Amino acid sequence: MSEKEKLIREIKSQMLSDKSLPLRKGAHNLVFGDGDPEAEIIFIGEGPGYWEDQKGTPFVGNAGALLNQLLASVNLNRENVFITNVVHYRPPENRDPEPSELDAFRPYLDRIIEIIKPKIIVTLGRFSMAKFLPGVTISRVHGKEKQLKWEDNEIWVIPMYHPAAGLRSTDIKRQLFEDFKRIPEIQEKTRKSEEVNQGTKVQQMKLV
Repeated sequence: MSEKEKLIREIKSQMLSDKSLPLRKGAHNLVFGDGDPEAEIIFIGEGPGYWEDQKGTPFVGNAGALLNQLLASVNLNRENVFITNVVHYRPPENRDPEPSELDAFRPYLDRIIEIIKPKIIVTLGRFSMAKFLPGVTISRVHGKEKQLKWEDNEIWVIPMYHPAAGLRSTDIKRQLFEDFKRIPEIQEKTRKSEEVNQGTKVQQMKLV
């Protein structure tokens, strides 16, 4: 077990024992996260739905099936990324998470991001987008990446529509597939940036 995997499991245990977390009472399961703690990419949705609550895994219903198709369209699979939400217990009747609920889960989500140290974060829906890009509308910025500083790490954030919205609108579904094409391009951009940084470090060491 890697150090990151160990730390991620510890976070999950802490959440399971945290009786103060909202939405816990009416939920069947904590829907923590799914995927590889060593991943370069984290996908962050909004909150668990019915099937996620039943199975304790994010994105396993119809929206999850579409997410799997979107991942496959850019040669990714769930085993190579990490998927989670901004709240980890199901809101009643799948309602929007309230500000107090977002605040309660925020320290845990922040810790997950801090441990994994992704190069890319893909936000799925407006609530996860607002965590990184407050004050913008998803219809204007979807698919447009932005580089920002997060806990001393440079990350690329790509806001996208939630897959559930793609199930309700063929136009949004089409836009999701188009936006997902940005992911390999951003991956290549991060690799080139790392190569430049490594080259700069080598040059600096030679000068010393």
